[in-house]
Amino acid sequence: MNKDWMGKYSGSSSLGLRPSSTEQVSQILAYCSLRRLALVPQGGNTGLVGGSVPVFDEVVLNMSAMNKILSFDEVSGVLVCQAGCILQTLEEHVSQRGYIMPLDLGAKGSCHIGGNLSTNAGGLRLLRYGSLHGSVLGVEAVLPDGTVLDLLRQLRKDNTGYDLKQLFIGSEGTLGVITAVAIQCAPKPASVQLAFLSCPSFAAVQQVLRHAKQSLGEILSAVEFLDQESMAMATQYLPGVSNPLAQAGPDAAQQQQQGGGGEQGGPFYMVVETQGSHAGHDKEKLEGFLEAVMADGSVADGTLAESQAQAAAIWRVREGITESLVRRGAVYKYDLSMPTHKMYELVQLVRQQVAHLPGVKAVGYGHVGDGNLHLNVSSPSGYSDELEQLLEPFVYEWTAQQSGSISAEHGIGLMKAPVLGYSKSSEAVNLMQRLKVLMDPHQILNPYKVLPGVEHMGRVEMYDDR
Repeated sequence: MNKDWMGKYSGSSSLGLRPSSTEQVSQILAYCSLRRLALVPQGGNTGLVGGSVPVFDEVVLNMSAMNKILSFDEVSGVLVCQAGCILQTLEEHVSQRGYIMPLDLGAKGSCHIGGNLSTNAGGLRLLRYGSLHGSVLGVEAVLPDGTVLDLLRQLRKDNTGYDLKQLFIGSEGTLGVITAVAIQCAPKPASVQLAFLSCPSFAAVQQVLRHAKQSLGEILSAVEFLDQESMAMATQYLPGVSNPLAQAGPDAAQQQQQGGGGEQGGPFYMVVETQGSHAGHDKEKLEGFLEAVMADGSVADGTLAESQAQAAAIWRVREGITESLVRRGAVYKYDLSMPTHKMYELVQLVRQQVAHLPGVKAVGYGHVGDGNLHLNVSSPSGYSDELEQLLEPFVYEWTAQQSGSISAEHGIGLMKAPVLGYSKSSEAVNLMQRLKVLMDPHQILNPYKVLPGVEHMGRVEMYDDR
């Protein structure tokens, strides 16, 4: 309750509440508003930016008891459920009825759909299904004064005034507590094909992405990448995980021993997934794609998953990187979006920044299909002011210079609230603050998160012209 799963953020709350209904949430918020008691909504607590734990002694509102599936329309594919439902549970429910959830996350076994909405979680298949801003049809939310706002519509088209539900998607529990959601599910694909590839450089990764978009366009569902250092972390710290390309070659083996050496940090690995309606057609297209990228030298080696077990083993490598890093020690996590051709340049620059620190390693992986880099810096000796000062504000400044975003999908939380100005103008931040004051005049909901405090407003002004 008081500590995030990475052990980086913690508070000292002595009161946790676990409501089982919207009415109870309403009563709790009305009471907290009357007594000016700060409150932190908490779902599965799988966040990475300190957004779901108290900073001091705030009341923790745990949503895990609100876990009922309310309805599912097998014609339209619209699911209505409470906010405390675990994502994997929802996936299993709709899968039995011929559908899939429009998002897939490594933490799906413990994250809550309400938390997913609150952070506008992206995940592995945003390339195919888009963000939650498009998939969510309606929400029910409780405002800070206890007012229940019923926006739980199940319509694809509703053009009546302001689209208020969008205020709560990505607001991280600072404007209201999401209690229920209506979400559009996608038809379950009849065919899922998966390829795992090795590329000699990040330039080759970009070429493969271009090929994939051109030749697999209508069935392409995910394009992921990871560098050699990420592969080394996953295979070293996760039991039973191995490189799906059993023979990576002498160059790859040597570079793994050297910690991902080489000017480009190669080799690189890619996961390319397709989802379609005809297995024969889809597999033929994927095989043709693989032949083309191997012929032009973009791919040095590759394999196609021939079973669900092989596919799961491939995804385990990619999804297990975060877990492996936490097992190694302290992790500084940066979730960034920027032009694709710039993504790996930042990883190399950070490696230079920290090269003199024993045991510190920088790894790069993420959703290359939508320009989302996960830059992680691992420190077995723990968090330190020296390392943090080497990383910040350098990472944020460099990202801002590329017109990128300091948060692609993990949210702002406590970690990035002071540096929101690197991605948003002062006018935009001021408008957000005005909305916060309007909806939460007593500032009781998830304080210290998302928006910079007064002491940080100078930084917002400083980077206004970026």
